[in-house]
Amino acid sequence: MSYWLVKSEPAKYAYADLERDGRTVWDGVRNNTAALHLRAMRVGDQALYYHSQEGLAVVGVAQVVREAFPDPSDPAGRFVAVELAPVRPLSRPVSLAQMKAEPKLAGMAMLRLFRLSVSPVTQEEWSTILDMAGE
Repeated sequence: MSYWLVKSEPAKYAYADLERDGRTVWDGVRNNTAALHLRAMRVGDQALYYHSQEGLAVVGVAQVVREAFPDPSDPAGRFVAVELAPVRPLSRPVSLAQMKAEPKLAGMAMLRLFRLSVSPVTQEEWSTILDMAGE
């Protein structure tokens, strides 16, 4: 299993929306590097769900339930989407400030390439963030 971090503005699609809907198509990703990460996702992989723009925190865990397929929101047909389902909200959110202050997360892709909406997470980073959330 691989681990990922996906970002969404809570005003557009919050983790609570994912819980309400039960699953969603993760589309609209137009960055080539982020799109490569979507292509690498496999059913069963898990993702930290990060609220961007406001909140600035990891708030939940999602799971890949459908691997890459043509993004229905891309008329050119160049990009892909995946489907995600909720696993659980975190016991307490882990803020961007907390993540930046944690030495174990210094090399985390999300902190180095902040504009990416989809990025890989190592096993150690995953465990560290879950520990910080009280999981």
